[in-house]
Amino acid sequence: MEYRHLGRSGIRVSALSLGSWVTFHNQVGLDTAVEAMSAAYDAGVNFFDNAEIYAGGKSEEIMGASLRKLGWRRGSYLISTKLFWGLNDSVNEKNTLNRKYLIEGINGSLARLGMD
Repeated sequence: MEYRHLGRSGIRVSALSLGSWVTFHNQVGLDTAVEAMSAAYDAGVNFFDNAEIYAGGKSEEIMGASLRKLGWRRGSYLISTKLFWGLNDSVNEKNTLNRKYLIEGINGSLARLGMD
């Protein structure tokens, strides 16, 4: 696997990542997600992508459950989650990146991933 530096952070991420956009929850459940993540990890993927809006937050829950089931060391992989679209329709919770929403969105994502 080829690895690239993530900006100036010193962190190296795999050139390929595994995302969960239209798959986790909507098309595959926990067992298949575990299989896909395990195959990717075994091939050198250390970067897994998600978003709060994917399957209304269920995608993050499945990814988090998969990670717990796989039992990998937390330092051996990276998770990204995208915020903006929101899970609620409030003016300060949808289509925004205001400070309040970002803090609450990050905390919500960490909770759904089981990483809080």
